[in-house]
Amino acid sequence: MWVPIVVGVAVALVAITAWIGIRGFLAKGELEAAVPLAGVVQSELIAGDAAAAQKTFASLDQHASAAASLTSDPIWRFGEIVPFVGPNLTVVRELASVVNQVSGQAIKPLVSAAGHLDVGSFKPVDGTIQLQPLMDAAPDISAAAEALASANDRVVAIDASASIPLLQAAAVQLQDAVLEANEVALSVDRAVQLLPAMLGADGARNYLVLFQNPAELRSGGGIPGALALVHTDGGRIDLVQQASSTDFPAFEAPVLDVPTDTRGIYGDTIGQYIQNVTLTPRFPITADLAREMWKRQFGVDVDGVLSADPVMLAYLLEATGPVDVGAGEQLTSENAVRVLLSDVYARYTVPSDQDAFFAAAAAAVFSKLSSGQLDAPKLISAVTRAGAEGRALIWSARPEEQTLLAGTTLAGELPVSDSDTQHFGVYLNDGTGSKMDYYLTPELKVGQAVCRNDGLVTIATQLTLTSTAPADAATSLPGYVTGAGAFGVPPGIIRTVVRIYGPPGSVNLGATSPAEGFAMYLAEDDTYPVTIFTIDLAPGESVTATTTMLAPARFAGEVAAVITPGINTPETSQMLMTC
Repeated sequence: MWVPIVVGVAVALVAITAWIGIRGFLAKGELEAAVPLAGVVQSELIAGDAAAAQKTFASLDQHASAAASLTSDPIWRFGEIVPFVGPNLTVVRELASVVNQVSGQAIKPLVSAAGHLDVGSFKPVDGTIQLQPLMDAAPDISAAAEALASANDRVVAIDASASIPLLQAAAVQLQDAVLEANEVALSVDRAVQLLPAMLGADGARNYLVLFQNPAELRSGGGIPGALALVHTDGGRIDLVQQASSTDFPAFEAPVLDVPTDTRGIYGDTIGQYIQNVTLTPRFPITADLAREMWKRQFGVDVDGVLSADPVMLAYLLEATGPVDVGAGEQLTSENAVRVLLSDVYARYTVPSDQDAFFAAAAAAVFSKLSSGQLDAPKLISAVTRAGAEGRALIWSARPEEQTLLAGTTLAGELPVSDSDTQHFGVYLNDGTGSKMDYYLTPELKVGQAVCRNDGLVTIATQLTLTSTAPADAATSLPGYVTGAGAFGVPPGIIRTVVRIYGPPGSVNLGATSPAEGFAMYLAEDDTYPVTIFTIDLAPGESVTATTTMLAPARFAGEVAAVITPGINTPETSQMLMTC
């Protein structure tokens, strides 16, 4: 009596196994075909080939839909409850579902948006960027960004720990890909929301541009030696005024109420001198102060403040090609940093002549950009790279726009830590009163170790500063570069004031260095513990200082750091810490 039943069950199990196996094999093939096509669509969209992107998307969507269908029928779901096999089937189904969601809900609207917008839409024509394509594409891009955010939440929630290594690796790969796509989509979504308004779609705007000079470092990048007023209206961009830091007075008192912590660390001078508004790494404070100073000096209440530096300028020159700056001189992507931050001081000994050269260079690059004589993909790449490095910063006087900027690298805020990553901020300020930071090379390492019975995690930064100045810098370099001892620093010496910001909630243990006479003190800036010390470097000398803090015992993630974007900005590396 039981034999037919047992045989029947066995046959059913074999059939189910075969069904699942065949569908799993087919789904694997569909997924392997679908995933690479997403990259192809991206490349075609960047190249501006909307027709090719539409065709590739159709194939991608077909494969993604098939993979999701093959892994979602009742028999497959039944197989998910089977021990050992089930967790693998669950992961395959969840991966296929996410790929299908990304295809249908994210890539599809992006391909649709390509009908209104392509990379060339960001290219000015006769000084004007066409705003209508940006506004037409906005709904599709917003839908794609929302879908990718949802897909990112779903793929992060996939638990592949009980599946085979192959599926674990596939889950990680998809998580990384969706995370990257999500970040890009958020950036593009913000851009199409912000750009039309900022470019005057709803009325004329004025923006103050700070050109930070990293040859004289400030936490935000460098001293704002050159400034400009840019006017936008209906997509048209005009450079209407240029100024130098020498055009501003020393205000008797800070022009605005500066936060108490900021004044305690950087002094009242941050609000009295245009050259010092970038002492703080908090760009919203910098921008607010610069805006007020410009208003007091020139009577224009600007709608926002932008920041750039010569390294970003070099990136932009990769898109525009060389520009003429007069007297037979050309700026190129290869020579811009050297010419603007070193050669100019050897060539012109009078500061006003230096200012005139900087103004001519800025005007020449602006003219080339606004004329549309550029490679649009390279332009986007240049701005993206500069933003990631903290060289391109934006602040808007309009709260709704500033809210969109918040949390991006363009906002210039202090680094945010969480349970996954503890972030340090490493900020460098010139103490020489000169342009010697052209010869400053930093090296930065971070690390962690658990060395205490209470489980608190010791997290650390190791900063090494090296002077590459010539041995005879005191006499071979112009006094304007060395400072000529005007601020008590011997010519040829590079003095750097270092401020290390630790994660809020961490306990500051201070800093140590083998350097003779090394001293440090502790402070706090808006809940961030701050370690402050000064390093003097003779030509060719290197000095290392290590800062340590204690993070909560529950922290089990990574340690990372951001550093002032100078001429030579290092990649942060990991150091091995022992107890």
